[in-house]
Amino acid sequence: MRKAAAALTLFFIAMFGACGLWGAPKIKLGIDVLEDMNFAPLAGKRVGLLTHPAGVNGAGLSTIDVLRRARNVRLVALYGPEHGIYGNEKANVPVENVIDKRTGLPVFSLYGKYRKPSAEMLKNIDVLVIDLQDIGTRSYTYTSCMLRAMEACFELNKQVVVLDRPNPLGGVKVDGPMLEEQFKSYVGLFKVPYVHGLTIGELAKMAKATPGAMEITSKQQIAGRLLVIPMKGWTRAMTWEYTCLKWVPTSPAIPAYSAVLGYPMTGLGCQIGDFQHGYGTQYPFRLLTFKGRSADELVIALNQKKIPGLAFRKVQAKNSSGKAVEGAYVMVTNYEILKPTRLDFYLMQLACELSGVNPFARASEADASLFNKHVGSSSWWKEIKTRGKYANPAPFFVRWDAECAKFRESSKKFWLYQ
Repeated sequence: MRKAAAALTLFFIAMFGACGLWGAPKIKLGIDVLEDMNFAPLAGKRVGLLTHPAGVNGAGLSTIDVLRRARNVRLVALYGPEHGIYGNEKANVPVENVIDKRTGLPVFSLYGKYRKPSAEMLKNIDVLVIDLQDIGTRSYTYTSCMLRAMEACFELNKQVVVLDRPNPLGGVKVDGPMLEEQFKSYVGLFKVPYVHGLTIGELAKMAKATPGAMEITSKQQIAGRLLVIPMKGWTRAMTWEYTCLKWVPTSPAIPAYSAVLGYPMTGLGCQIGDFQHGYGTQYPFRLLTFKGRSADELVIALNQKKIPGLAFRKVQAKNSSGKAVEGAYVMVTNYEILKPTRLDFYLMQLACELSGVNPFARASEADASLFNKHVGSSSWWKEIKTRGKYANPAPFFVRWDAECAKFRESSKKFWLYQ
C-alpha cells in the first residue's frame, strides 16, 4: 500500500511539479528574514544597498522598495554590479554612476571606473547591504563584486550585511576544475570549483574567515564586520524549481532557470571554436550549433559521448533577428548524477574534430588568457592546445572530482544550511 502511495506521489510530482501540487514551501529569503527582524541591524544607520533586479523579496517586491518603505531604515545610496541595478546593461560594458530617476538616490557603479568602491563612494554610509542573486557558477561576476565591496568596507570600518539567497543549482552539487591562485580575476576571485555548491552568504563567510582570500591586511580582514542574514526553509537539496520562487533574470543572458542550469554546461565549451550555445534564442546556454554542421550531426556526435545525466535532441528556434536556427538541445535527464562541466570539455574536443583544425592552437594570447581565467587552470589548455581532438578529458575529470570532494568537505564549516 505504501509503495503504491509513493508511486502515485511521484507520478503527480512528475505531472504537475512539486510547486503546482502542494504550493510554495515556506522559504524566507534573507530580505524577508530581515523584515521579520524589523530591520533591527540597520536601525539608526545610513544604509547603502548593492543589488540588481533579482534582488527581490519572496513576494517579488524589490529590496530597494522594501528598504525605502521601512520606517526605521535610512537608505541613502545604491550600488550596481555588472549589468547595473536594473539589469539592462550589456555584458562586459562599463556602467556609469547616475542619479536614479525613480528614487532620486545616487547609484554608484561597481562595474565602471571602479570594481572596488572608493572611499568617496562609501563616505556617506555606515553599512552596506548586499542582496545579489548568484547562479552557483564561479565565473559569474556577482560574487566578485561582493568580495571587492567587502574589502573596501572592511578597510574603512563599514559594516557589511549580506542577505542570503538560494544557490539555484542547489547546495550539494560541486563540480569542475578548482581555481588556481595565478588565475584569480574578476571572473574568478574565489578559490572554489567551477560549480561550488555554496550560497552567496556562505561565500561571504568563507572569504571573511580564509586567510589571504581578501586583498586587504589580515588585521582588516579579521576586524571586518560581516553579518549574514540566512534564509529560513531552504535546504541544500533544493534546486531553484523546488523553491517555488519566481525567477527574475539576473542578467540578459540568464532569463530563466534553464539558462542557469545551462551556463556551467556550455559556457566554457563555447568560448573558443565554432560551437555556439544559443544566446540570442529562446534557449540560451542550452541550444548548441556549429558552423557548417547540421543539428542531426550534432545530436549524434553528442549522444555518442554518453555523458551521464544528459541527452540531446534536435530543436528549432529563432535568433534575435527572427531568423530560424536549428541545433542540438541539451536535456538534463538525471540531475542527481549530472556533473555539469563534463559537457564543456567534450565540446572543446568536438570543436577540434568537427572543424578539422585545432582552434585552441590558433587562439590569440588574449583569448588563451581569458579562457584560462574562466577555467581556472592552464593544465587543460596545454592538453587541448597540443592534442586537439585527441585530448583526453578523463584524467582531468578524475583529478577534479577528487579536488571537489575535498573542497566540499572543507567548505562544510561555512554552511548555513544542513
